Amino acid sequence: MSADRIFLALSGAFGFLGVALGAFGAHGLRARLEALPDFARRMEWWETAARYQLVHALALGLVALWCARAQSLPLKVSGGGFAVGILLFSGSLYAMTLTGVRGVGAITPFGGVAFLVGWASMIWAALRP
Repeated sequence: MSADRIFLALSGAFGFLGVALGAFGAHGLRARLEALPDFARRMEWWETAARYQLVHALALGLVALWCARAQSLPLKVSGGGFAVGILLFSGSLYAMTLTGVRGVGAITPFGGVAFLVGWASMIWAALRP
């Protein structure tokens, strides 16, 4: 399967899950966590995870459409960076929210770096001849 189709499928999956998890956080999760002393902080983590997931799902879709026109290493790195970033950044924040284990947050910066790699590679793809 080509990179553009993989990235477009991932974009759709991450977008779908971002909306579903965002809605779950706003409705179902809120009721379950409300009694906890760190409730507000956990809800911030969840909202940040969903927001970054949705933004980067759209970015991944853009990379997919761009890959359909011109396959290149920088675009593949960009798409990979966005996908890995969603898994590590958003995934670790979701896990921290659900478990309360703050040590999982040690993974979050690696996801942030993956996002930065994705954006930097997009710049690289745009500026190369």
